[in-house]
Amino acid sequence: MSASSKDHDLPIGASELISAPFSRRALLAGAGGLGAASLLGQLNVEGAHAATPATLRWANWSLYLDYDNKTKKYPTLEAFIKKTKIPTKYMEVIDDNDSFTAKVQPQLKLKKDIGYDIVTMTEWMAARWLASGFVQKFDDAAVPNKKNVLSFLETRPFDPGRHYSLPWAGIIAGFAWNKSKHPKGIHSIEQLFAKENKGKVEVLSEMRDTIGLVMLWQGTDISKPFTEAKFMNAIDYVTKMIHDGFIRQVKGQSYQEDLISGDATAVIGWSGDINQLNLQNSNQFGFAIPDSGGTFSTDNLMIPSTSPNKLSAEKLINYYYDPVVAAKVANYITYVCPVNGAQAAMEKINPAQVHNPLIFPDDKMWKNLKVFRGLTPTEMIKFSTAFQKASGNG
Repeated sequence: MSASSKDHDLPIGASELISAPFSRRALLAGAGGLGAASLLGQLNVEGAHAATPATLRWANWSLYLDYDNKTKKYPTLEAFIKKTKIPTKYMEVIDDNDSFTAKVQPQLKLKKDIGYDIVTMTEWMAARWLASGFVQKFDDAAVPNKKNVLSFLETRPFDPGRHYSLPWAGIIAGFAWNKSKHPKGIHSIEQLFAKENKGKVEVLSEMRDTIGLVMLWQGTDISKPFTEAKFMNAIDYVTKMIHDGFIRQVKGQSYQEDLISGDATAVIGWSGDINQLNLQNSNQFGFAIPDSGGTFSTDNLMIPSTSPNKLSAEKLINYYYDPVVAAKVANYITYVCPVNGAQAAMEKINPAQVHNPLIFPDDKMWKNLKVFRGLTPTEMIKFSTAFQKASGNG
């Protein structure tokens, strides 16, 4: 079934959000600060013992699961372990879709265990895994909570019927800033690159987010066909901002460390990350979707073709699609929750979050979010090369 056939199920203004493969933020997992705390949590889940065949191994991005700073544990994961008696090792080892895939692809091709039973890939990369035969098909009877996926995400062109993947969370990219330095906030590219911010701005190393936001500001709808010239126009703008000293660095999740230190006072960043920074730093930072529009993407839970623990993996995926569990996770990570019923469950967990549009987007927010359209293989190479060159990595 094509995405267009489901448009009648979409929230108002959201139909174009599923018209193309999603992008993914590039993170630097486990690097100091909150990453160190998360690593301590990992050790509490598994201890110092190496994974055994009976141990369920989950590869995820950093800052992406509810975490208790006092106990140094992941509450929902601890509850899963207690309920199922399945020992689980949670690992924050995905820092980028391409780099993670490059590490495990040789074993996948040789049909050897890659050391993970669940991976969490962005949709555009999830599509590549599925097309390459690197993913196991769900036993739908083992994942009955699959029925709870939001209607506009329940089928995708790369995975009709969601037989190989389920979205873990939705990601919104926009502007973040230090409130003491920018008491009125930042809501446009002009404000982001204002003269007083020179040398204090950082942008994401995820091409689709950084270039996507600039293209939206330049008047290009990134969810629909656009020319190479439109893309390169945004590349030229970012290149100039770097050359002129406005952008100090193009980074992954480590931008948050620079916000904390004050080295950066304004960034292109991710909504959930800023919420977690505020929990750790007395609500020092603000976040907003640009007036010209923000970007939206999802990450997806999948079982690698080489996993020997498919049944346990299905139990964990099914567990996290329980609306109450999903609400507990969303309450902490503050990313868009893909589970139907979680908003109602949030009433008892944290009433203040029930109408948080960063978790449960309303019609107004959907209208202001865009998904970067799918790229042809030629475009992917050309555009990525241009972005890497602009970033100083090409």
